[in-house]
Amino acid sequence: MKILAVQNRMGIGDTVIFLPFIKALSEKFDSPISLLVKENSKADQFLSQTDYIDKILYLERDRNNNRHKGFIGSFNLIKDIKKYNFDKIIIFNSSLRFNIIAKLSKIPKIYQYPLFQKSKQHITDTPKKFLREKFDLEVNEDPEIQINKILLSETIERFKIEKDQINILLGIGGSGPTKRIPAVIFLDVIRRLHEIRKCKFYLATGKNNEEQDILNEILNSKFRKSCVPLDDFTIKETLPIIKNCNLSICNDSSFSHISAALGIKTITLMADTPLIYGSYSSKMFPIIPDGEKTVNHDTLGKDKINSKKIFDKVIEILN
Repeated sequence: MKILAVQNRMGIGDTVIFLPFIKALSEKFDSPISLLVKENSKADQFLSQTDYIDKILYLERDRNNNRHKGFIGSFNLIKDIKKYNFDKIIIFNSSLRFNIIAKLSKIPKIYQYPLFQKSKQHITDTPKKFLREKFDLEVNEDPEIQINKILLSETIERFKIEKDQINILLGIGGSGPTKRIPAVIFLDVIRRLHEIRKCKFYLATGKNNEEQDILNEILNSKFRKSCVPLDDFTIKETLPIIKNCNLSICNDSSFSHISAALGIKTITLMADTPLIYGSYSSKMFPIIPDGEKTVNHDTLGKDKINSKKIFDKVIEILN
């Protein structure tokens, strides 16, 4: 059976959050599921080894590639979808446009959120309700990204990952400046951990100038020898490194979502994003700014993340 799932929210995090629903559908229909996602989800980078995923189709509607944008773009998308002869399509949105595209793509079975009800759709509760009502599925699992075991072993050799030390991913990047915790906070955590355990830190970030400033501040510290920068690696190349870590400490970023989905206990530093994005998985342990009871957009709390609280949570996890 050929099944297409449409998840057109933006970014890596949203794609990861929807993986339990995709996996549940795969198990119900005993078939891997193809995905239609936005290009900035970079799904091919982290899902190519996951067995419940079939093909990954990209919705080409960004500023660099607008092949699927507008009226003409809809017909291009219909043409792209039709060639796969899908039997079912599951649309995780309320868009009339996608409903029409699915019908014109001649897909026999169409399942979709109720039309015209986009506002106030909860990131996890809405798809749970949708699958319960449409497919009699109760979904309460964590996201899961799979990875080849041989690749894990090869990565241990390549990076000389020692099992007698604590290997920690530091996700120091972030999609916006208000999400990027200052380097001084990470450095204090590194200092505290070095005082009690032998550690190696893998620094995951992008090439944005501010992210590079945070990276360089850490690399120019006295802890340079215990730090491995990952900014020259693709997401796909970082997967086996992350999987070989004992735990992760991450800003609200792609790396926090990927780390938790790889089964790594992940401390999420939630400075300026709804708390659900750092707490939806049992592998996530959120830290919020001092003085706050929760966190949301415009909390602006990156300077109030407490390094001592991060350190205490690390010790709790390790024990």
